[in-house]
Amino acid sequence: MAENKAMRELETGGFAFERLDVYERAIEFLVLVTRIISELPGGNGSLAGQLRRAGLSVPVNVAEGVGRARAADRRRHYAIARGSAMECAAILDACRVLQLASPDQLVDGRSLLLRVVQRLSKMCA
Repeated sequence: MAENKAMRELETGGFAFERLDVYERAIEFLVLVTRIISELPGGNGSLAGQLRRAGLSVPVNVAEGVGRARAADRRRHYAIARGSAMECAAILDACRVLQLASPDQLVDGRSLLLRVVQRLSKMCA
């Protein structure tokens, strides 16, 4: 059954998770993360690495959750993605108080993360 679903997705030109707003916003946030990291002053490698890992975890866990057959498994991956998004929000807050990123990037990032967390919270319920 799962194999048939995967084949249908490939035949229709995409994966089911790619059509989700939460996935699209998570990818959009990942692009922003890359910009923020590229502009961080030297000496912030640990913060950059943590933001990169947490930012990547969000869309990856959404995609993995969509691919799970059991509802409990899907919710678990969505909950992990939500936790990673909240971790990203805390890292952006650290960037704000340490004045390591532009206010515009921080506002954009926070806005995307709020939308992601709201959607994932509904998907976890």
